[in-house]
Amino acid sequence: MSIAIPAREAPPRYLPDHILPPYAYLPGRDPHPTRHPQGHSFGRDEAARPYLPPQRWRENEDYLLGVDLYNQGYLWEAHEAWEGIWHPARGNPLLADYLQGLIQCAAAALKLPMGQPAGLAKLSALALERLERVHDASPKGYMGLDVGAFAEAFRGFAGKAEELAARPALILESPG
Repeated sequence: MSIAIPAREAPPRYLPDHILPPYAYLPGRDPHPTRHPQGHSFGRDEAARPYLPPQRWRENEDYLLGVDLYNQGYLWEAHEAWEGIWHPARGNPLLADYLQGLIQCAAAALKLPMGQPAGLAKLSALALERLERVHDASPKGYMGLDVGAFAEAFRGFAGKAEELAARPALILESPG
């Protein structure tokens, strides 16, 4: 069974020259991107990511790539892009919460096409708790994102996802 998500206006691309994978990985349907020989990222050497402080978000290609992947529906791939920069960011609790919140939003949204509404609800709650802490600490935005507006939109998506609500996009302030 295929689940159709309502169309929405295409969000901007932050790394428009980066070629997106040929498919958005869905566990149980597609070859695993890194472990299966037919996976879209099989054999790629993943170098350790350098730590970049949050104020340098415009230079953080892994962060921007994660945003592009998420916005284009590559939820597993976005999760992986952000996880790569979350590990070196764990010494900065606010940045770690922000990245973990985004990772959990991507993972939560992925639960919808997997037919796992309980996973969607649980991961959404965890993600929103983290993003609310980030918003409380940085109410004017964080790493280019209006975190409060995104969290509110994601909360609406998670609450109506089974009715095929549109997943909210991550729209950053101009990275230029």
